[in-house]
Amino acid sequence: MINMAGKKSHPKFKVPNFGAKKRKGVPERWRKQRGIDNKLRIDKKGYGATPKIGYKNSAEVRFARKEGMFELLVHNEAEMAAMQKDEKHVAVFAHGISRRKRALMQKLADSKGIRVVNRLRK
Repeated sequence: MINMAGKKSHPKFKVPNFGAKKRKGVPERWRKQRGIDNKLRIDKKGYGATPKIGYKNSAEVRFARKEGMFELLVHNEAEMAAMQKDEKHVAVFAHGISRRKRALMQKLADSKGIRVVNRLRK
């Protein structure tokens, strides 16, 4: 397990004027500002944070889940069998795997003691 205390927190990066009346259709997500007079682009105070390299986490904790495990994308039984009770990784079924194949792989994971993030629901 990884100590998740090393993971930094950062503010939400939003489109400026997200809550304004005339911009109700603007989804809450980040887009780089490119306007000539844009206050957020020129880093004026009070207009919100922009993504910068300083928010990056250390290599040991980057891409880790909240519980400290890393995701490993699995496409077939051979990849699932190769995990063999890995303490650092959890399995994630690939998007293109059929329901029947997922069920087989899920049984294999249960027998080997491998945790699967996107399991089939009963």
